[in-house]
Amino acid sequence: MIMAQNEASNDSSIEKRRYDFKRALEEIRDLKGRGTELVSVYIPPDRQIHEVANYLRDELSQSQNIKSKRTNKAVSSALESILARLKYFKTPPENGLIFFVGDVATVGDQTRQVQYTLEPPEEIPSFVYRCDSEFYIEKLWDMLDEKKSFGLIVIDRSEATVGILRGKRIIPVKNFPSLVPSKHSRGGQSSARFERLIEIAAHEFFKKVGEAASETFLSEDDLKGILVGGPGATKEFFVKEGYLHHELQKKILDTFDTGYTDEYGLRELVEKAKNSLQELDLMREKELIQRLLEEIRKTDGGLSTYGEQQVREALQIGAVDTVLLSEGLRKKRVRFNCSCGTSGEVTVNSEEDVSCPECPQSAPSIIESKDLIDDFYDEAEKVGSTVELLSIDSEEGEMLFKAFGGIAAILRFTTGAM
Repeated sequence: MIMAQNEASNDSSIEKRRYDFKRALEEIRDLKGRGTELVSVYIPPDRQIHEVANYLRDELSQSQNIKSKRTNKAVSSALESILARLKYFKTPPENGLIFFVGDVATVGDQTRQVQYTLEPPEEIPSFVYRCDSEFYIEKLWDMLDEKKSFGLIVIDRSEATVGILRGKRIIPVKNFPSLVPSKHSRGGQSSARFERLIEIAAHEFFKKVGEAASETFLSEDDLKGILVGGPGATKEFFVKEGYLHHELQKKILDTFDTGYTDEYGLRELVEKAKNSLQELDLMREKELIQRLLEEIRKTDGGLSTYGEQQVREALQIGAVDTVLLSEGLRKKRVRFNCSCGTSGEVTVNSEEDVSCPECPQSAPSIIESKDLIDDFYDEAEKVGSTVELLSIDSEEGEMLFKAFGGIAAILRFTTGAM
C-alpha cells in the first residue's frame, strides 16, 4: 500500500514538473527582443560546468565588439547573469540545464530583463549557445509529447480498422471494408468451390489488414503493445494465423470482444482493455472522472465538490483526498495590497486584471503572483492531499474543464453545505 502511494506521489510529481516546463515554454515563446539580445544556453548532463563558464566568458569578451551599444549591453548583462547562476551548480542536473536570459520588449521603447533556468524532462543531447531576437525553444516542445503508444486493430470478416492510442488520443489510421462474400445456401460441388473462394478472399483481406498494421506500428518508436478486438472468433484467427509482422506478433497484449469494427470500435477496444492499460493516463483520467461523477450523482453530493472556491474551502479543513485540475487552466493567483489599506487574494487571467474591491480605479501593489495550478499544489501539500492533472485532450479532461471549470475534488469526508 505504501509502495503504491509512493508511486502515485512520484507520478504526480513528474506530471507537475512537465506542466511547469510546458507553462515556462508558453511564456518564453511569446517573448521578443529588439535585436539579437536574447541568450539561450543548453548544457547537456555530461558537460563540465567550468567548461561552460569558460566558453561564456569568451563570449562575454567577444560581445564587447558588438557595434550597437544597446545590444552590447543587453548581451553582456545576460551572459553575466548566467555566469552568476552557474556558480550554484557543481554539475548539471540529470537531464541537463537550460538558461534563457535577455532584454525583452515592453511598451514604447522600454525593455525588461527576463531570466529562466529550466531543468528539462528529457536529456539534452548537445551544448547550444545562441543569441537571437527570440529564445531558442523549437526542439524543446518534442520533450512534452507523450511517447508511449499502443497499436489498435478491430476486425471481423466484413470490416477492419487500424489505429494508434498515443498518450490520451485515439488516432484512427485506416478503415478497410471487406470484399469477402457472405455465406450462401447452395449445395453440392458449387457450394464447396464457393467456400474455397470465400476463404481465399478472407485470407487476402487479412493479409491486407496485417500489412497496413505492420506498416503503421513498425514506425512507432515506443510501441508498448498491440490490442486486437472485434465480434466473434475472427480476431483470434487473425492473431493465431500470424498475419502481423513477427516482431509485432510478440507485442500483442490480448484480444477483446467489441461490437463494432469501425472508429467507434477502436474506442470500445480501449475501454474493454482497461486492465491492460492501467498505467496509461487515459485510463487514470477515466477512473477519476467516473469516481467524481458517481459521488456527484448521490442525493447529498457524496464525497465530491467542484468550483475554485468550494475546493479551496474543502482544502482548508483537510477534507480533500484528491484535487482534480485541468491542464487547460491559464490563470494567476495574486496577493495584493492597496493604498486604501485593503489587501486580498484573487484569481485573475493576468496581473493587469487585479483591482481593489474598495477603490476599483486604483492600481494595487502585487505582493505575490503564481500560477493557479501551482497554488493548488501548494495548498494541497499543506494537508496531504493528492493533486491529479488532467489533459484537455481526453473526453474526461475536456469534461472537467468545460463542465466543472477545471477544478473539482474527491473528498475524504462530507463537508455539508459550503
